[in-house]
Amino acid sequence: MVRIRRAAERGHADHGWLNTYHTFSFANYYDPDHMGFRSLRVINEDRVQPGVGFPTHPHRDMEILSYVLEGELAHRDSMGNGSVIRPGEIQRMSAGTGITHSEFNPSGDNGLHFLQIWILPAAQGITPSYEQKAFSEAEKQGVLRLIASPDGREGSVGIHQDALLYTTLIEPGSELNHPLAQGRHAWVQVLGGEVQVNGQLLREGDGAALSGEDRVVLTGSRRGEVLLFDLA
Repeated sequence: MVRIRRAAERGHADHGWLNTYHTFSFANYYDPDHMGFRSLRVINEDRVQPGVGFPTHPHRDMEILSYVLEGELAHRDSMGNGSVIRPGEIQRMSAGTGITHSEFNPSGDNGLHFLQIWILPAAQGITPSYEQKAFSEAEKQGVLRLIASPDGREGSVGIHQDALLYTTLIEPGSELNHPLAQGRHAWVQVLGGEVQVNGQLLREGDGAALSGEDRVVLTGSRRGEVLLFDLA
């Protein structure tokens, strides 16, 4: 079964400095039919104006992934990390027993466009930690590139959950096939372009939940980038 979540159906808030879309319930947006999918709890697509951002705030017991599409994201946290995340890079922050952090657009001219993803951890009360890695366009071209996994294999960031996150740059007419083990599920999020997911057309901002399928088949319709979550 494939259930599509259209971009226009997402929660939306425009705060002036921040224009944000929520695939699942978040902050002031609440929809009991969209509270997450399996261990995937949040997919927020954020556009941040130059020179502003999220001031220091707390988190706990959550795996937080940030994936930058355009611009730069400046990060500081209570673990002593200070970094800038750029397009093609993924940041993983395990909040565990508790952390505080801030996220800003350091540019005075350019906007910031990024996804913030929250995954529920397999266990609570873990020691907070941080990781950041870059993946080139060549690594993602026409293949499903693993960028997050429970064991950090293939150079991916490690997350404390039985979940795999892949990204791909897909071309028109190309096809990618991802088998799903029995009892596993998938979520597909389109970051740009158009792609058919098991025969269903998805456009930029659309998502799809797959359950009871033995594979995910991605067929490119217009060049773009896609995230694929393989979930227990």
